[in-house]
Amino acid sequence: MLHTEAREVTATSRHYVDRLFDPDPQKVLQGVIDMKNAVIGNNKQKANLIVLGAVPRLLYLLQQSSSSLELRTECAVVLGSLAMGTENNIKSLVDCHIIPALLQGLLCPDLIFIEACLRCLRTVFISPVTPVQLLYTDPTVIPHLMSLLSRSQRTQEYITQIFSHCCKTPEHQTVLFNHGAIQKIAPLLISPSYKVRMQALKCFSVLAYENTQVSMTLVNVLVDGELLSQVFVRMMQRDQPIEMQLTAAKCLTYMCRAGAIRTDDSCIVLKTLPCLVRMCSKEHLLEERVEGAETLAYLMEPDVELQRIASTTDHLVAMLADYFKYPSSVSAITDIKRLDHDLKHAHELRQAAFKLYASLGSNDEDIRKKGASWSSGRPPQAHGFCCG
Repeated sequence: MLHTEAREVTATSRHYVDRLFDPDPQKVLQGVIDMKNAVIGNNKQKANLIVLGAVPRLLYLLQQSSSSLELRTECAVVLGSLAMGTENNIKSLVDCHIIPALLQGLLCPDLIFIEACLRCLRTVFISPVTPVQLLYTDPTVIPHLMSLLSRSQRTQEYITQIFSHCCKTPEHQTVLFNHGAIQKIAPLLISPSYKVRMQALKCFSVLAYENTQVSMTLVNVLVDGELLSQVFVRMMQRDQPIEMQLTAAKCLTYMCRAGAIRTDDSCIVLKTLPCLVRMCSKEHLLEERVEGAETLAYLMEPDVELQRIASTTDHLVAMLADYFKYPSSVSAITDIKRLDHDLKHAHELRQAAFKLYASLGSNDEDIRKKGASWSSGRPPQAHGFCCG
């Protein structure tokens, strides 16, 4: 029975691929549209089409100037859908040289086609199996992407997401900086689109990380008459989504560590540090608590005064005791998926707590003792902490 089903799926897939070679352009277009509808949410179908050679043909049609704009756009959409499958799918697409083909497509003046190419590029580049260096191979690509930022909210969202995922080294930071990333992306922080604001914010966090040149520049940037640091402070307010609060806190943390903002500045002491401490509390998701604790540890590491303030803020040390209670007792967990999720993150949570203890305890013997007792598996006696 299974073999029959597999044969049927393969036969259907082959039919879709065969239609891409029809001499009638209208039939080719209809074939691509039908293929688009067939692959949505169907990873088996995606894998079959890739194995049967759909990708080189779709890329050929996408690059042909004789293809109608509608056909080229539909090809980009289908390729984007194929990229949303497994990591193996992405590898196959990259091996077929999808990235240079799509980057070439961005030279077309049509906005709908550009957006389809960018959406597919975004999906390919955010995969961990894609070599980010492919974005920097052709030196004309980054300036061209910068020029497309003004075209639409979609181009802004996709391009900033590509930048934030592909900025992995000091060299990448320099390339983006030299092509005006700060000036071009700063206005997007007050975009009416949340997605655009969020991706722009992520860009600044990866640009500023351990980069004095970028951080020193960011301090003086004005967005609609307001200092960038104040824009970040607003984004850390409690009424903002957690993802936004955390990323804004990272931006200010990185600027502070790079020497662009003093550790006793009110935006650090009264805003960033309390925000990060808040992220360590148990009402947040495990990933958020890990990120909050790691960022807080990084912020405080070189500064005794920040360590002192943090250790007395919002029962931080008591909150960290909770980091060692995961996974919770199994009987209390009814959701198996949640348990699986908690188990996967329990180790990261403990690691984050140890980093924080190291930062807090580097100048505080009492805290260091508490950290040592937790690491040995003994619940500390002070303050009645319990590790469950």
